[in-house]
Amino acid sequence: MNPVTFHAPQASAEALRLAAGGAAALIAGGTNLIDLMKEGVMRPAALVDISNLPLDGIDATAQGGLLLGATARNADTAYHPLVRSRYPLLSAAILAGASPQIRNMATDGGNLLQRTRCHYFYDIAVPCNKRAPGSGCSAIGGLTRQHAILGASEHCIATHPSDMCVALAALSAVVHVSSQQGERRIDFADFHRLPGANPERDNTLLPGELINAIELPPAGQFAAHSAYLKFRDRASYAFALVSVAAALDIGPDGAVRAARVALGSVAHKPWRVPAAEDLLVGQQAGSTAFEACADLLLAGARGQGQNDFKIPMARRAVVRALEQAAAGTIDNMHAPADSAGKEPL
Repeated sequence: MNPVTFHAPQASAEALRLAAGGAAALIAGGTNLIDLMKEGVMRPAALVDISNLPLDGIDATAQGGLLLGATARNADTAYHPLVRSRYPLLSAAILAGASPQIRNMATDGGNLLQRTRCHYFYDIAVPCNKRAPGSGCSAIGGLTRQHAILGASEHCIATHPSDMCVALAALSAVVHVSSQQGERRIDFADFHRLPGANPERDNTLLPGELINAIELPPAGQFAAHSAYLKFRDRASYAFALVSVAAALDIGPDGAVRAARVALGSVAHKPWRVPAAEDLLVGQQAGSTAFEACADLLLAGARGQGQNDFKIPMARRAVVRALEQAAAGTIDNMHAPADSAGKEPL
């Protein structure tokens, strides 16, 4: 590992001063960054540890939403009573990711910034436009089982690996960031970016910006009808081949009043198409409407050969996740609620 200067500021102003210009890497849980440094993929000259900053709160907002501090641990977030009751979709997504040990260490802000698990990105002996811009993409024509079927470019076909971010996309979260120039809010749909000609940029953060919190708008109408579905090569501690975050607001007549659907591990960012969700509104919650939604969500999907299977898999996953959401569960992990909405024994 290369020599690195370590700072542990006690105040946000000091952290922003140290991070200004973007030469230093911010670190909290370090569950991805340390791995990248060990592999030689990232070689920051300085680390700014933000663990001492007061950014670990999980608090209700006056508008009925929730504010997740950037350094709140993933496990604390998943098991927080307000998250479980108001946003069971988010709780289920976090618990589907990583291992208990990693969730106890990883932070909410760090989850947004984790980098692709593309094999070629981690292998510094081969070209990779994301790691070394302009060097080429070794994944194209290579081993592509886990790679993108949507939104890819001729420069990069990597996918974003997060489970938490798929739920945050479906819940229309907002990311609060600050820098020495001030504060700003970024809609989650605009936070991560597609690769285009600059796959080295995973997101729209500017150099020197610090994530302070993630805001969840009120979403109580989805709490009783949401589901997170993850397909992977083994039951534990594996990144998704395809994942789906689905949430429905269903009226007494069985018709859908509002819908949210996001796909994970199929693109450079969580994949959401509002027009596909709009197809469900006013329709009876059932397979016909769900299949139409899946078709539009996956319009333009294209495989790389070895990952062609992900297209039909994603279609079936969307339909199944919507079916599970419509059935209604208390926490997305157990049996459907009974007609009175009580958790089954």
